[in-house]
Parts: sequence; structure tokens; C-alpha cells
Amino acid sequence: MTVEARQGPTLRHVVDVLDHAAAAHGGELAVTDDEGDWSYAELAEHSCEFAQWLRRRGVSAGDRVVVCATASREFVAILYGCLRAGAVFVPLGPATTAYQLGQVVADARPRLVITDRIDETADTACSLQEVWAEVGRPGGPMTHPRAEVAPAQTALLIYTSGSTAAPKAVVSPHGRVLWATRAVAARLRYRTDDIVLCRLPLSFDYGLYQVFLCALAGAHLVLLSRKADLRLAAVARERGATVVPLVPSLATMLLHSARRDPGPSRIRLFTNTGEDLPQAVRAQLREHFPRAGIQLMYGTTECKRISVLEVDGDLRRPGSVGRALDGTRIRILTADGLPAAPGEAGEIVVSGPHVMAGYWRAPELTAARFRTDPHTGEVRLHTGDFGHLDGDGYLYFHGRGDDMFKRRGVRTSAAEIESAARDIPGVDHAVLLPPTDRRDMVLCVVTTLTPTEVLRHLGTLLDPARVPDRCRVFDRFPLSSNGKTDRARLSRQEAG
Repeated sequence: MTVEARQGPTLRHVVDVLDHAAAAHGGELAVTDDEGDWSYAELAEHSCEFAQWLRRRGVSAGDRVVVCATASREFVAILYGCLRAGAVFVPLGPATTAYQLGQVVADARPRLVITDRIDETADTACSLQEVWAEVGRPGGPMTHPRAEVAPAQTALLIYTSGSTAAPKAVVSPHGRVLWATRAVAARLRYRTDDIVLCRLPLSFDYGLYQVFLCALAGAHLVLLSRKADLRLAAVARERGATVVPLVPSLATMLLHSARRDPGPSRIRLFTNTGEDLPQAVRAQLREHFPRAGIQLMYGTTECKRISVLEVDGDLRRPGSVGRALDGTRIRILTADGLPAAPGEAGEIVVSGPHVMAGYWRAPELTAARFRTDPHTGEVRLHTGDFGHLDGDGYLYFHGRGDDMFKRRGVRTSAAEIESAARDIPGVDHAVLLPPTDRRDMVLCVVTTLTPTEVLRHLGTLLDPARVPDRCRVFDRFPLSSNGKTDRARLSRQEAG
């Protein structure tokens, strides 16, 4: 079956995306950061220079290169340069602690660590600034501009949080990264004249794939640092942004700045995945940016994206996160492993060419999540998430597996209670901490209301079994390195 996501130039290697963009749009801007701009031709040239530098350092195909740094032009060139040399790129965010970096180094066993802060946890660590000063020095001709790698060879190790205490990296092969990029691109439809404003860390796959999506479209990627946080709306105007990928914390910052400094905007599209964008926040975005549509998505690092809703589809199908990517399939399985009927809840199971190759050095975990159908040989990703499909194939997400629980004999999910809490006027954000063996569930909210007012209003929306006995009010929630609400930290704070 030929699908729209796979049409276009022949691509076998992730770097082919950049090289095709450089050939087609060489003089156009590719990437901008706080320090300047590079065209697609310049980005391709810098990636070649970095690949050559890696070879001089003895980095070979299959070697892992860990990069722990803020988003920048150099970060993007290093990404493409690693892949051009046949190395495996391992991105980590700037909020990574020395302890976390040490864990990843022990797990990934990299040939090289590059960071914008030197850390004694890694004997092989190099300063990004010093590396970049060396990259442009003459080092002989580039005799092999791109390593020959098969589509099944690993391009990326993306570390992701989860229920395991040890670091967990998703093995992302070239062919599957390319397939996923093109399938997502077919739904989002970035354009050559788009300017994509990205405040997401490039260690977060939602941020990282903006690099590939922009190159595939020939669009211009603008990387923002925290310097822009207090004036995001003004920066969006100054940069002429047309597309902005959002998580809730970023949307809240954008809205606050838009209220302080209103003005015309060229933004035509907001996208969202990684963490649910509350309905109240979507309504405010539409009020302040009336020309912009909103496109909701749902995914997991293990297959990049599971479903995409059409632009503003949330207004027509409230609660849906869209349909499966072309050429992929979503199944809902009951607790007995049987196909669920439309509207019946169960585990979300995904199959298709976008399903990645498992977890790095974790065969038991891989076998549990990436299961081979004994009859067809097809690999199915058991997400551990729960939801249902309607009669038209639209997916509705109920919650993560760890967030499903019974209380007073009633099965419910954190997502269901959070959604109701966010519908309370005056509540900006809500997180439900599921019950443990030491405490009952706790509702955490960002609001100016009192806990009593929140719980009283929630009692008019939900049955008693779904209304917590305890509510905590926050000025703001702690954030993870990906800009998402740090639920683990909230839980630790609640535990004292």
C-alpha cells in the first residue's frame, strides 16, 4: 500500500533529509538561534565538517555519541554530523544532572560525550565550545561525505522516562525515523515558507523531530532559549513565526506574554503532543490567536506518533486525539487480549513501519512491550496506555496504564479526574496523584481558588468515588526537562 507519507524523494538515511533540503533550498534559512542563522547549504556543510572531525577522533559507525546541551545551531549540525558519520546520536537536555548523565553514560557506553558544561562523571566528555572551535580547522578532504548505513541500523537512542528506575532508551533505526517523519509530515503539512518557533528541548522527541520535519518541508526552524520565556508572543511576532509546537507549560507562558503585549501574529498552527493541552487553554489560544488552528496528537517515543487529529478537530470531536497515521494500525485490546468493540476501553496497541526496534540493552522489557504476532510475524507495540476507538476509527485517550486505578469499587483514571478539574472556572492546570498504599489520591491544581472551593465544584461534576478528599493548590507546577509537568516530583513533594 502506497501512502502519502512515503511519497517524494528517495530517502534511506536520515541525513538524506538535510541533503535533499540543501539541494532544493540551499540559500534559504534552515535554523536560527540566539546567536545567528544558517542556511540549508551552511547547515549541510557544518554537518560534513563535524562528521570529518568525528572520524579524526576515531568515531566509527555504530559508536554512540552523547550530546548534553541546550538547543542551538551547533546541536543540529552535530546531530546530522553524527548520523553522516554512521554514529548513533544520543541527545540529552540541558537540565540533565551529573547523576543522570553518569547513568546514561554507563548505559549507552558512548565513544564520546559532548556537553556545554564539563562534567567529571564522564572521562570522555568534551566541551561543545572547544569542539566547535576545532571543527572548522582543516583536516584533509572529505572523502566519504556520508557513511553507508542500512535502514535497519540505529540512528538515535532516545532516553525516556517510565516506570523503570534505570535509564531506558528507545532504539530508533534510520528507516523507521524517516518513515515516522514523513507520516507525521503528511498530516501536519508544514510548508516551505513556514517559520517554526521551537522552545522545546531537542532531547525531547517532540522537539527533535521538528528538525527533521522542517528539513523535509524546507521550512525555517527557530530555536528559542529561556531568554524568550517572558516575551514569547513578541518574539513570535519578531521572528514571523507561523507554526508553534506546544506543551501546556509553554502555552501558558505564551498566553501570559500575549496578554501583557498583545499584537498581530502570523501564527497559523499550534500543535500539541506529549501532555494534554486543556480545553480552557485551547479556548484562550483561539481568543488571542484567532488566525491559528490547533492540531492535537498522541504518541509515544516507542513509535514516535500514534494518532493525529485534523486541524481544529477537537471542536468537532471533543476528547479525541485523532486517527492512526496512514499505513499504521491502532487496536484496542481488552484485559483478555481480545479486540474491543467500538466505544469499549482497553489497552492501546500499535503496529506499523513507525514502531521502533525496542529498548537499548533491555531484552526483557523489549519482549514485554514489542510483541511479535506468532501468526503474522508483525511486531505490535503494547503501549500500556488505555483508550477506545469510536465507530469512525478516532482514538480517545483515557490514561496511562499506571494512572488507572479503582477507588471505592469504581475503576477510573487520573486523566478523567484531571479533565473535570480543568473544566472548573479559575483552574489553570490540574494533576491527579493516584492512590498508593500509604495515601489516598490527591488533586493538585494551579488556581486562585481555595482547595475547598475546588473540591466542592468537582463534586458537582463527578460521582463521589472520583472526587478526592484532598486538594493542594500551587502557584505553578514543577517541570521536567522536556517542559512537561513533573508528576514524579509532585508525588515526592506529597510524600514529604
